[in-house]
Amino acid sequence: MRKQSSGQVFRITGARQGLAEDVRGRQRRYVISMSVRTVSVVLTAVLWNVERPVAIVTLVLGALLPYVAVVFANAGRENVTSLPSTFIPAPTRPALGAAPVGGTAESTTEPADGSHEPR
Repeated sequence: MRKQSSGQVFRITGARQGLAEDVRGRQRRYVISMSVRTVSVVLTAVLWNVERPVAIVTLVLGALLPYVAVVFANAGRENVTSLPSTFIPAPTRPALGAAPVGGTAESTTEPADGSHEPR
């Protein structure tokens, strides 16, 4: 015997990324940003007396990266718009027409144009 479904069908391909994976990705982006900042601050100290304009650029980069890293790390979960909808309506089965009243075997189907004239 076939099991009756509730009429709702869901696609797993439209599911969002798991929370643990999302947090891990945010942490990875934050660590990479902070590593770039650390290299930038070290380069500022090394280049200050050698190449001052480059040292100033690395200093500005080192000063702005913490803000950018925190904004990216705290950004919400991704919105996946390229994936199909996660809900697919179940196909509707056509209902049986009413039995003819007079006992005749005449067709009760309606024409496709919506008119109610007999054929």
